[in-house]
Amino acid sequence: MTRQQPLSAVSSPRLLASAIGVAITAGSAAHMVQAAEDTGKKASGAIALEATSITGEAQDATSYQVEKASSQKYTAPLVDTPRSVTVIPQQVLKDTAATSLQDALRTVPGITFGAGEGGNPQGDRPFIRGFDAQGDTYLDGVRDTGGQSREIFDIESVEVSKGPNSSFGGRGSAGGSLNLVSKLPKQQDFLNGGFTYGSDQTRRYTLDVNRQFLEGAAFRLNLMSHEQNVAGRDSINYDRWGVAPSLTFGMGTPTRVNFSYYHMESDDLPDSGIPYGYSSNGAKAPHVHDKPTDGGDSSNFYGLKHRDFRKTRADISTISIEHDLNENMTLKNTLRHGNTGQDYILTQPDDSQHNVNQFGTVWRRANSRVSTTETTTNQTDLFGEFHALGFKHNYSTGLEFTGEETRFSGYTVSPNSNPTCTPGKASGGSCTSLGNPNPNDDWTGSIARNYNGTNTKATSRAAYVFDTIELDPQWLLNVGLRYDTFDTEANTNAVPTATVKARSKIKDDSQFWNWQAGLVWKPTENGSIYASYATSASPAGGLVGEGSDGNPLSAGAAVSDLQPEETVNYELGTKWNVFHDRLSLTAAVFRTEKKNTRILVDSMTYQNAGESRVDGIELGASGKITDKWQVFAGYSYLKSELVDAGLTGRNGAVTAGAASASGNQMPNTPKNSFSLWSTYDITPKLTVGGGAFYVDQVYGDAANTVYVPSYTRYDAMASYKLTKNVDLQLNVQNLTDKTYYDKAYAAHFANQAAGRTALMSANFHF
Repeated sequence: MTRQQPLSAVSSPRLLASAIGVAITAGSAAHMVQAAEDTGKKASGAIALEATSITGEAQDATSYQVEKASSQKYTAPLVDTPRSVTVIPQQVLKDTAATSLQDALRTVPGITFGAGEGGNPQGDRPFIRGFDAQGDTYLDGVRDTGGQSREIFDIESVEVSKGPNSSFGGRGSAGGSLNLVSKLPKQQDFLNGGFTYGSDQTRRYTLDVNRQFLEGAAFRLNLMSHEQNVAGRDSINYDRWGVAPSLTFGMGTPTRVNFSYYHMESDDLPDSGIPYGYSSNGAKAPHVHDKPTDGGDSSNFYGLKHRDFRKTRADISTISIEHDLNENMTLKNTLRHGNTGQDYILTQPDDSQHNVNQFGTVWRRANSRVSTTETTTNQTDLFGEFHALGFKHNYSTGLEFTGEETRFSGYTVSPNSNPTCTPGKASGGSCTSLGNPNPNDDWTGSIARNYNGTNTKATSRAAYVFDTIELDPQWLLNVGLRYDTFDTEANTNAVPTATVKARSKIKDDSQFWNWQAGLVWKPTENGSIYASYATSASPAGGLVGEGSDGNPLSAGAAVSDLQPEETVNYELGTKWNVFHDRLSLTAAVFRTEKKNTRILVDSMTYQNAGESRVDGIELGASGKITDKWQVFAGYSYLKSELVDAGLTGRNGAVTAGAASASGNQMPNTPKNSFSLWSTYDITPKLTVGGGAFYVDQVYGDAANTVYVPSYTRYDAMASYKLTKNVDLQLNVQNLTDKTYYDKAYAAHFANQAAGRTALMSANFHF
């Protein structure tokens, strides 16, 4: 069997784990001894001054409340920003023991995750307010492309902007976008390290070192090694490691220069999920209202240890230069090059031949992908404030140029031909039992690297401007405008002949404007009431080959209209900082409409004629109720409808006799979702906390024939400060060991979440 190998630069992530352990030990042993000796003693004046400085920063850092987003495109504090924005701060990430983007977003209601397979790659696929946001993740304000499962060891906070916002980031963002804020150098020396041991052989090591080596220069290094099995699941394992150095010059001066690099690799035996069962006994009955079935054992794994694998890699290099032209004007230029890739063969438990219903068996369909995405972006921003015509303006304007390319191919796995899996049939490992699958089965087929695939290139150029105009102290006008050009070309290699390789090409060039406007009334300094309008545009091929974006930009599919899909949002909301400005409360009602969805209207004919709509209510709270009691909570109600879904089909072919999906609920859109995370300081050293997370039933497909049931998950935590330098933390996730599904695929299967997981962490701070 041949596999693509360039994804691995270091042979063993355990080497990194050892290095982190040595670094933590060497850097902290002497401090730990001294800390133990000083327990209960009064420190000297110099030490007391140092401790006060550290404690002061820690008190700020521990708050769940965030007053302003990191991006300069937000030209007002969050309380005065006329749109729904939730910031997940570092302390919430730490208290909940989040290690991935999906972990972090569990604390924000109204967001679900979709499952991937072959054409739609494995990795993060969030749905925000019912709209696919797979390509709408940003890193420090710059689009982060490529199918990835994102880690957060180098992330300071996660900013979630809900509602169409192409004026901020360009194409896509129909339901919102995510901005990950990196950990960058600071003007102080510190060392934070930790290790986590947990159930199911979980081992996680992290190190965060910051050193100021000149008056205005500092270096920061983040390291991570992580390996685990998955509670309640057989065979699955996830191993990864990462390194993220950064260097900043000119801190505290008018000119600041930052260099940063991020590298992460993973090597997993991925979860193949649980197949949907049929409620009807008919041999060829269609799905009606069916959910996953595990054959009586929720730990069942339908993959093959000797065939399945998933390797990923991400390399991101960034140079940013920021210069204060004067006290009210700053110019910043960011140049970034990213290269991400993944290589996998995984088993999809397929029920296309009704094996589950007829025979209690499962076909182990092999999905494969080898893809690499390269992105180069240069973004220039000018921001600050000025006074004109008697009004104060807080503004941000900029230019963006981006080139992207995705190369996608895979493996030829044989046999892989949708067999009928009768009991006792010799299948060479291609079939298995629904109730008692054996992941150690010998698979007698063959695997060969298949270099035929699709190369997709895209070039985008954009100009934008944002302004918050203070009409008077009680009235603010927030406006934004962006113009984009997006040119994309897909070249597909067909099956080659003996002498020539057949190729097909399809191109699309799009130009589009997006804008937003919001009027804010401030009845008091600590509160606001707003009304806003915003748009987004999703051109054909917007995911640049790294996902199924609902656009027929592919070889073999005839199209009659490739206009960008347009989404608009109407929102009325209010925001208040209460309890001495320590707790932020938000509420919003909104309608999001996509009126020119690209749909299939006839055989091989697409038009911008579809419509979908989401009406919703969102509530949020973040911050301190008292000095000892913190809360991070939210509620989301989403009433979704596929107003006009067009004809059912795939790759331009109409599915004969299929019922219309018009009027159905949108996939991956729960009507109700709720999250609550809260902690309480029982003593200055002891903190306890817990959370409850509820997600309503979610459909996997537009036909509303397959779904995953609603669920409630409970978490708990306790932390104890042994000394000022050492603390311990215990997290128990999924406290009641609930069996539930956190990703629904449109056909065949859903992904099951982890069972009860206990994690014990020891953290060091110097």
